[in-house]
Amino acid sequence: MLAGTWLSGCEVALFVLITASVHAGMGSERRVSEVCAKCYLDGAPILVRIDQAGRIAAVERPSGCPDILDLYVAPGLIDNQVNGYAGVSFAEDTLKVVDVRRATQALWKVGVTTYVPTLITAPQQTLVHSLRTLAKAMREPDIALSVRGFHLEGPYISPEDGYRGAHVRQWVRAPNWEEFEELYRAADGKILEISLAPEVPGGLDFAARCAQMGLVVALAHHNAPAEVIHKAADNGARLATHLGNGCANLIHRHDNPLWPQLADDRLMISIIVDGFHLRADAVRTFYKVKGPERTILVSDVIALAGLPPGQYEHGGRTLVVDPAGVVRYPEQNVLAGAARPLSADVANMMRITGCSLADAIHMASRNPARLLGFQDLGEILPGKRADLILFRLNEDGLEIEKTIIAGRVVYSRREE
Repeated sequence: MLAGTWLSGCEVALFVLITASVHAGMGSERRVSEVCAKCYLDGAPILVRIDQAGRIAAVERPSGCPDILDLYVAPGLIDNQVNGYAGVSFAEDTLKVVDVRRATQALWKVGVTTYVPTLITAPQQTLVHSLRTLAKAMREPDIALSVRGFHLEGPYISPEDGYRGAHVRQWVRAPNWEEFEELYRAADGKILEISLAPEVPGGLDFAARCAQMGLVVALAHHNAPAEVIHKAADNGARLATHLGNGCANLIHRHDNPLWPQLADDRLMISIIVDGFHLRADAVRTFYKVKGPERTILVSDVIALAGLPPGQYEHGGRTLVVDPAGVVRYPEQNVLAGAARPLSADVANMMRITGCSLADAIHMASRNPARLLGFQDLGEILPGKRADLILFRLNEDGLEIEKTIIAGRVVYSRREE
């Protein structure tokens, strides 16, 4: 049996033994008792045994696997910044549980087994409605497997152009604890992460109170000076959200929010490596500073992800999906979220930095699990939940063949 020491790359073959049992309320998902494939970490075959509770019972080194498919096996991807997907936006007055299910099932197809619905700056009534709907959706067994809580990105961010990004100015506001408590109640206490600007009035105290509640406090869409950034870390901030974005196009070469966030070892970073949000040199530099242990890959996908090129009215803004597959906000000359899923970021990270498949997967699975306190996810180890992806690596990225959650196949490409 393998212990907790893992390795560095993979090719693969696969064998999945599927029983006939079907989980009540889970549709036609099939139980998996074994997965045999070449590991994403070292290229050697591994046999993952899965118990009836959907957890990994053992990880063994078999003498070989049936040579059926050339696939990798890895832990399911965990995306802690998903604004919407497949035409569904989470910060909408019209959000319904059925919409959340549609987005969740679409994310399974791209290898995301766990995600954190992210609500950007919006009117209070919109945020309250969305959080109530998301909390209600979490009571559904299939959705609850993939959603454990929510990420509030705004409205407590910088109102300055550039740093505000694509967030609508009229809805940006200073931190208000009573207002936040209303949001927290609407979410049934399931707000896991809050991204804010520490330099706005009351920002540092607000960050400290959130950290004391156990929330992940992240810095985003801000123009805080170095001393405020370090003070925010003193107050419990742990993450720099999508570093290099939510930043003005023109910044001072010395006094800007990038350097202190990179320099402070208490802050992990999340980055969007879709090929548009950051230039390759920035990705390489950020990665060299923070390394594979303190870097998290996020998609930042929005509802327009996957839609045809064109102009769309979305969230009170006119956005453009260009033919290259990126969403732009022309009024502010900024990007407005991503159109490519997290699996694309994994492949791009390898291509840009030369990191191993193992490190790229860790940044998209193990690291967010550790940040968010998901102790049963993010690695292929006995006792962890059996959330697995089976995929090929090709020029376009990760081609997902199967997605398994809690020991059941929830997506199979060959059965679409």
